[in-house]
Amino acid sequence: MTVETFYSYERRTGVRTVDWNEFYAICKGLALAVAPYQPDVIVGVAKGGLYAATLLAHFLRVDIVPVAVTRRVDDRVVADDPFWRIRPDAALIHGKRVLVVDEIAGSGKTVGLVRAEAQRLGAAQVQVALAFAHSWGTDAAEYIGLISDDFLCLPWGREIVQNGGFVMHPEYLHGLRAQGVQPGPEHLLGIAAVEAEKRMTIPQ
Repeated sequence: MTVETFYSYERRTGVRTVDWNEFYAICKGLALAVAPYQPDVIVGVAKGGLYAATLLAHFLRVDIVPVAVTRRVDDRVVADDPFWRIRPDAALIHGKRVLVVDEIAGSGKTVGLVRAEAQRLGAAQVQVALAFAHSWGTDAAEYIGLISDDFLCLPWGREIVQNGGFVMHPEYLHGLRAQGVQPGPEHLLGIAAVEAEKRMTIPQ
């Protein structure tokens, strides 16, 4: 049995749960902040960054170019530093005002790589927007939806399918327990509590 490696959450100061409605509101605020920049194209960083990137592309009526820079393979952490998996097409970047969008920044290494790549490909200007950032990652972006040093329970990352039902993602189990919080059915989304209690598995 493979033992998974997780990020360190020692610097987190608590737990904050973000639902889809709050995330949508955060992205609307980002869109208003970004609008004066008038980006020609949005470069969305997969996977989590594509949620905010897609919303912003709709709000601002611009195209989106997905890229992949990650520390993970098959959703499991395999590297200490982010690495490229899918780079942007130069023809979609050259001469344009680019907005790089990702979900969150701690070290800022991921969006730093994407910003540098867009500049290398001849973008006229590059700015970065983040849905979330920790206080030690705020220098990575020009626009940030929410700054928080809590462990963030985001709506798209906390559940996975296992044995025919939904269970909490192992990374979220680890992160919540690191904050002294015992995960429970209330941390799942879109399932009535009684059904969650029947089907949810919380490894000890």
